[in-house]
Amino acid sequence: GAAVNLTLVTPEKAIKLAANDFFRHHLSKDGKKLTLLREMLAGCGAGTCQVIVTTPMEMLKIQLQDAGRIAAQKKLMAAQAQLSSSSATRVAEPVVETRTTATQITRELLRSKGIAGLYKGLGATLLRDVPFSIVYFPLFANLNKLGQKDPNVKAPFYVSFLSGCVAGSTAAVAVNPCDVIKTRLQSLQRGVNEDTYSGILDCTKKIWLKEGPMAFLKGAYCRALVIAPLFGIAQVVYFIGIAEFLLDMLPKHRA
Repeated sequence: GAAVNLTLVTPEKAIKLAANDFFRHHLSKDGKKLTLLREMLAGCGAGTCQVIVTTPMEMLKIQLQDAGRIAAQKKLMAAQAQLSSSSATRVAEPVVETRTTATQITRELLRSKGIAGLYKGLGATLLRDVPFSIVYFPLFANLNKLGQKDPNVKAPFYVSFLSGCVAGSTAAVAVNPCDVIKTRLQSLQRGVNEDTYSGILDCTKKIWLKEGPMAFLKGAYCRALVIAPLFGIAQVVYFIGIAEFLLDMLPKHRA
């Protein structure tokens, strides 16, 4: 899933940051400072826009990562079956590994479930990414302001980086339970003895009863470590205007 993940990260962050600025601009009154509620509404809009665009890529990423896990389980089961065979003279047949690609998964989903198949788990994804943006953007904006000596001057790049890291890791841990639910719902293939889920409430109930409340925090530490530098770098790139610099270098068409 590395290639799909790489393809996912750039548009996800670009859409989220740009959409947040768009909503902040339209929610501000005559350029005045936004209230906390309006900052949260802007983050909500940004998260919703990003989810609609990137959910299919997120779905493919999870399926590719699951394919390796399922293949490993099948290989182990085949090896155990060969060892338990009663025929001592039987020659063990090699297990043929087939590599699943993003194209194969996309075709299978479109063939069996149509466009809706690519949006499986959309509700859970919204449940994760919208609260993430609601927490992240107001927290980042207020932390970033602490490093501004003048309200009309941008904060130094290291302040934006640290603010992005702190806000990103805080928001990631806060919505980790939603991320666990989303991942479980978007896993089309199940391993041995793994549960199937009919929806968000069913998934939440089964995880709580069978694995306990701490299961909702699985991966929170790793997720915070990943999200922190990711959003820190994204904010620095966004705020120092690298995109604008690159666009200015493009040849301009004469009228």
